[in-house]
Amino acid sequence: MSESLKLGCPHCYAVNRVERSRLTDGPTCGKCRRPLFTGEPVALSDANFSALVERSELPVVVDFWASWCGPCKTMAPIFADAARELEPRLRFAKLNTEEQQALAARFGIRSIPTLIVFRGGAEVARQPGLLQGPQLRQWLQPYLA
Repeated sequence: MSESLKLGCPHCYAVNRVERSRLTDGPTCGKCRRPLFTGEPVALSDANFSALVERSELPVVVDFWASWCGPCKTMAPIFADAARELEPRLRFAKLNTEEQQALAARFGIRSIPTLIVFRGGAEVARQPGLLQGPQLRQWLQPYLA
């Protein structure tokens, strides 16, 4: 029997159980029937943070960023490329620190961009600053499902 994981739907925020062995089969949400993975980073907010990060049993990489930040703008396509390549072994999400100040403060974000890997809702790794594609993939290697 395969191990199942809890995953939040990026569309309706329902929490789904998915067999680990079926992650690459294009799983869909049991509630809204939309894809659980889009190949793009999911925008995080107070409304979806619990379902997509805290209740997820799949590691989630969160990019804390702001629209005025030059390095954040440089990091955005690198992060998007990693999402296309590495989902569904990881979930990728972005949190705009200007729009979600309480969440940014909760995690003590002092510089941006900052990447945090969460597993089961707990922070397991943090990387401040801009990473290039190969550096990002190397840093994420230990967390790939």
